[in-house]
Amino acid sequence: MRRRSHLVAVVVLTAAVVGFSDAWPAAAQEAATQTKESQAAMTPAEALRLLQAGNARFVADKPLHRDLAAQVKATSSGQYPFAAVLGCIDSRVPPELVFDTGIGDIFSTRTAGNVLDDEILGGLEFAAKVSGVRLIVVLGHTQCGAVKGACDAVELGHLTETLALLRPALEASQGVPPPHDSSNADYVAHVTEANVRLTARAIIERSPILADLVHQGKLQVVPAMYDVATGRVDFLGAEGKR
Repeated sequence: MRRRSHLVAVVVLTAAVVGFSDAWPAAAQEAATQTKESQAAMTPAEALRLLQAGNARFVADKPLHRDLAAQVKATSSGQYPFAAVLGCIDSRVPPELVFDTGIGDIFSTRTAGNVLDDEILGGLEFAAKVSGVRLIVVLGHTQCGAVKGACDAVELGHLTETLALLRPALEASQGVPPPHDSSNADYVAHVTEANVRLTARAIIERSPILADLVHQGKLQVVPAMYDVATGRVDFLGAEGKR
């Protein structure tokens, strides 16, 4: 017991020496359940930093320890997430894991090709205006089957209408040397990145509610790309940032 007390004292002293400002406080903050107060104090830049740090932990295979049962109880009476992610339905890209987040941290909406329609846009308006998220990330990924399908003009039931929403990205990629189909990896990559950039821009252009939040500096909309081979997310720059 005496030895354990000595170790605790050393840890506390060490934390005091470094100002309690490095890994421990950051980890404690990022693992904690979001509250009304923590959400109100957060900026879009801080929300982005939290996702970047979470992805770095994911890539390093060093996730934070969270008491998920406690977070279930803590969020039962309300939620105060700091970000929303519009991602693809691809099974390899679960946003909560990719960004090492806990219960109550992010809204996650997913559709093939992370495309934008009125229903998705309404959900993002709810996330930002009503629930107070500070950041919207449009998360595309490499080797996207929906993008490849759009490149090949695939028609399949209701999927046909979904893939049609990728046409602006196809049009924006016509400068890539042919062939313009899924056999051309450069073309697929260009379409994928064009899609997340155009979608991020469309979120602001199509929603006066979200555009106003961006103008006030209360929200950022950021396109990003996930690499299915490495687990790394590259953020491509905020749309509409002042």
